[in-house]
Amino acid sequence: MSEYFAMGGYAAYVWPAYAVTLVMLVATLAATLLGLRRREAMVKALEAARAPRGARRASPANEPTLSTAATAATPAESGAQ
Repeated sequence: MSEYFAMGGYAAYVWPAYAVTLVMLVATLAATLLGLRRREAMVKALEAARAPRGARRASPANEPTLSTAATAATPAESGAQ
């Protein structure tokens, strides 16, 4: 077993490499999870701030919609000069 930990005389290089790799993997995991929580909180806040679905679809009767505004005749088309 001690031969395994000695790594054939290269333990001074192998074990620090394993340690650095492990630290970087843990740091990457932590950064990913923190970013996920931040983004989930942002999505939750944005969803809470937007209008309910039914309220977004209803448009006031006195405001033209995009389809009626696009089909309205311009003064040049109606013959008025």
